[in-house]
Amino acid sequence: MAHTYANNFVHCVFSTKDRRPLIPAVRAVELYAYLGGIARGEGFSLIAAGGTENHIHLLFVLPAPYSLARAVQKLKGSSSRWMGNGFSWQEGYGAFSVSPSQVPVVKRYIQSQQEHHRKRNFEEEFVVLLRNSGIQYDERYVFG
Repeated sequence: MAHTYANNFVHCVFSTKDRRPLIPAVRAVELYAYLGGIARGEGFSLIAAGGTENHIHLLFVLPAPYSLARAVQKLKGSSSRWMGNGFSWQEGYGAFSVSPSQVPVVKRYIQSQQEHHRKRNFEEEFVVLLRNSGIQYDERYVFG
């Protein structure tokens, strides 16, 4: 085939190390903009970013030749350095494929994280995402 076409929407979630509150609200908007710049520089698009003081949700679209692992490594590595001394992300991440028809729904979900977390903490939310995506996990190791 002469051309390759792909539209890989990914909802990615990861927390700060030990889920510590390391993302102050005053820096969150700057962090999201920085992550958008990383994505653009790497050749993919960040559609939405949101989160709380201890975790982040990203919705992005990857081109066909770009691997998910590489995208997350670039986003986490660069942003961790940008946030400065004492900041680090957790080792792993959750990544969930998104149907194009569900992109607006996931985008709204990501943008309403502050409101959402009045009802459910990050650990509960992450387990629900895993379950709803049919991902099997071991409760002893899911949070490191």
